[in-house]
Amino acid sequence: MPPSPPPAGFDAFRYAHEHFHQVVWMSQNTNHLFPSGPVEEALELALKEKRYAAYPYAPGDPELKELVLRDYPLPGAVVGITGGGTEALYMIARALLSPGDEVIASDPSYLIIHRFIELSGARVVPLDIYQPPFRLSVERVQAALTPKTRMLLLIDPLNPLGSGYSPEEVRGFAELARDHHLLLLHDTTYRDFAERHTLAGALYPEGTLTVWSVSKNCGLAGVRLGGYLATPELAAKVARYNTNDLGVSVFSQVAAKAALRAKPHVFAAVLKQTRENQQTIRRVVDALPGVSLPVYPSQGNMFVLDLTETGVDPVALQAELLLKHQVFLRAGNYLSPKFGSRFIRASFSNLPSDLEAFREAFPKALDALRPKALAPVA
Repeated sequence: MPPSPPPAGFDAFRYAHEHFHQVVWMSQNTNHLFPSGPVEEALELALKEKRYAAYPYAPGDPELKELVLRDYPLPGAVVGITGGGTEALYMIARALLSPGDEVIASDPSYLIIHRFIELSGARVVPLDIYQPPFRLSVERVQAALTPKTRMLLLIDPLNPLGSGYSPEEVRGFAELARDHHLLLLHDTTYRDFAERHTLAGALYPEGTLTVWSVSKNCGLAGVRLGGYLATPELAAKVARYNTNDLGVSVFSQVAAKAALRAKPHVFAAVLKQTRENQQTIRRVVDALPGVSLPVYPSQGNMFVLDLTETGVDPVALQAELLLKHQVFLRAGNYLSPKFGSRFIRASFSNLPSDLEAFREAFPKALDALRPKALAPVA
């Protein structure tokens, strides 16, 4: 019998949260490997001290800012603390873009940034990168410049493809932005997973806004804490759009401080397992006709599995994996208006048992959905 379609109006995320402890979360690039002990101890103490009864220090915990600057050695930079890196991206777009401006970005991309740009009245100029080398190049950005270009969006490493930029490439983007008086928005959410990473803010400090987060590296996606680094002049412009005038959650800041203190001692083990996990996924993919990995190895904790030659719809595969196997991957339509029908995204900062569940489930779900004419020969 053919697989039954998901119920009308099926909400994958509601289902996944309702079955939180049964579901293998490989859908949102979350990190399930970071040790929980330091964070739990810090939060327990904050609860015992009833820190929730008072507002936080509005500018942000000074120790937290010091820890961020230790992680991001950008001399002279001001640290802004926001409700997740996404809020920082919103504030930057609203503060620094005007109607008629153009922002050069990519497709695929983290599309909510594009929405923020459009809310500012600016226009996104998406360059197709779903082709080798699966990332932007200085030459293509140069060719796309117009008198209206105001900003370059550089997601590095890139969500969802897992592509990364070399030091020479980042330097090239920084020099291009300086030469043309552009702002450079450097979203570095996944930098800790890269083999090497270069901060554009160190090369072009006067025009770069660096967005950071503890969601992925420290496994704290649920606490919603991140921010930005910029010169005092740029930071002051962005801060005008801060809606958290009484500060970001006390517990978020407590958790982030504990995790950032622990990170130098524990992240190597997180990274090792993450890289082993992507090797596991590659072995699964290599055994499945029609499935491929456009980018391997990934410089993030995710990459995409191309399904084009299988004839399988990524949205249907997402539902089949979740409802029948309790494994949650993310269909590509969330990440690309042009190429999203070709791929599904898998993240892999997960326990080995999660990868075993994926290894068992993915071939079964795929074969259940393959058109008969494209089914693999036994």
